[in-house]
Amino acid sequence: MSRRSPLTLAALATSAVPGLDVTHAAPLGGTGGDVDSALLSARDGRTLVIRVPRTAAAESEQSADLVAIRALSDGVRARLPFGVPRMLGQAPLDGTRAVVSEFVDGTPLLLEQVTPGIAASIGQAIAAIHALPTSVVADVGLPQLRAIDVMRESATTLDRAAATGLVPAALLHRWELAVNDSSLWQFTPTVINGSLRASSFLVVGESVTGLLGWARLQVGDPARDLFWMLGSSSPAVPESGFDAYHQSRGVHDRQVGRRAVLAAELELARWLLHGTERRSTEIVDDAVDMLHALLDRVSGDLTNPLTAEPAVAAGLDEVDELLERGAPRSPSSGY
Repeated sequence: MSRRSPLTLAALATSAVPGLDVTHAAPLGGTGGDVDSALLSARDGRTLVIRVPRTAAAESEQSADLVAIRALSDGVRARLPFGVPRMLGQAPLDGTRAVVSEFVDGTPLLLEQVTPGIAASIGQAIAAIHALPTSVVADVGLPQLRAIDVMRESATTLDRAAATGLVPAALLHRWELAVNDSSLWQFTPTVINGSLRASSFLVVGESVTGLLGWARLQVGDPARDLFWMLGSSSPAVPESGFDAYHQSRGVHDRQVGRRAVLAAELELARWLLHGTERRSTEIVDDAVDMLHALLDRVSGDLTNPLTAEPAVAAGLDEVDELLERGAPRSPSSGY
């Protein structure tokens, strides 16, 4: 399927939003190859975005995102120190739909662009999400995981990865120690975004101005929203982000750093499982290489059920790579 031009998308937008008068349309970069998108200027001064999925996976993601966005009422948005795109209209198109939403100012990030100052603003933004009342999720029927559900999902991932025979025994032992450590799972689930990575955040200067991608909104483990920072090559980034998060939350989850490390490392196991399910030798080989690189990195800490300090684990760049690829995971999964 050929890509839809900005002019074609502008015409679709006028069908989706009654009375909309588009004066200018331009390509919108950074949305990935599975979505057609454009940035629109309206005669009334508004700046809008239109997106049309190109694949079934992108359409599913869009549908889940719309459910979550509708859950974020004006009262909920007032609690957040950043903008969330508001859906303005939609129009059917070739078995899918075009969705028009408000434009939120800011530039999407790459992880290597995250400074300690930006990380602090990100930590504060994540803390605001986690402080939302759980009724935000419950009222629209989105997943609500207990701590034991998160633990069990991690244990299941570990068992399935072990069954492949491709995970180094030392890594399996490291993960087993963590999963079986009851103190690790003594936390209070919160509202989480569930799919954060660097490119989720829009920034101006060193301040978060917006957050994109809400398809996995749920109640779950706060570590799910924090672990991606461990992919930074600079220990100062997760250290600053986690510190700002704790200060803003005012509730210190002493084990959130360890669970974040476990979540990051298990992403590699999930990539391996994805490869075996797809019967893709390329993905499996890629995952095995990543697992052995992880083994080399943590070999001095294999008798410890993961470090208590998230900054120590910085440099898990394989995890950032997987997140940016959009490696599949269950929408209702705690990890």
